[in-house]
Amino acid sequence: QVQLVESGGGSVQPGGSLRLSCAASGSIFSVNDMGWYRQAPGKQRELVAVITIGGSTNYADSAKGRFTISRDNAKNTVYLQMNSLKPEDTAVYYCNAKISKGFFQRLTDYWGQGTQVTVSS
Repeated sequence: QVQLVESGGGSVQPGGSLRLSCAASGSIFSVNDMGWYRQAPGKQRELVAVITIGGSTNYADSAKGRFTISRDNAKNTVYLQMNSLKPEDTAVYYCNAKISKGFFQRLTDYWGQGTQVTVSS
């Protein structure tokens, strides 16, 4: 059994900051890419940022310059530091990780339960 547990969401005023965390636990052999996605009401889930096991990162255009993704491989944890938040950043944020449960087992996508981020004055 593998679980992704997120924390750090909440409400903040425009221009504020939040830091999201997501820890993977359970029967894990290796964790490959980790990332953050978000889904606003009435919209499709979209990529926010992704980080490889080696630390390479990729960001959505909307996140560039404001958000920073990082990870602690020893803790199987990924973080998303969000600065200069805007009302359009309001969404449920989901953690994603590609995880192998054994040496010869393929990578499988796992998702967190989601954490609400609300940016409003």
